[in-house]
Amino acid sequence: MAKTSEKYEVMYIINPNLEEEERTAIVEKFKALVEQHGTVDEMEVKDKQKLAYEINYIGEGYYVLVKFTSDPAFPAELDRVLGITDGVMRSLITLRVD
Repeated sequence: MAKTSEKYEVMYIINPNLEEEERTAIVEKFKALVEQHGTVDEMEVKDKQKLAYEINYIGEGYYVLVKFTSDPAFPAELDRVLGITDGVMRSLITLRVD
């Protein structure tokens, strides 16, 4: 049976108190991780934005949106790594329908 690929997108928020080099390192880390397990279809790093609600008393963050295609097993691993990475405040992975 052939491996199937699915289209996903992940949005994560980086702590605004990090230095620019630290933020860049986090973005590059996750871009490389996605590329190891699939393909990056589109990526957007947004400027600092106000959050809808504070997370640990922090009211803003840097949003990163990555649309990617991968094996259906990969998003669980991506979610695990996002959850244990210092500097990532929140993340959400969804299945794309486009």
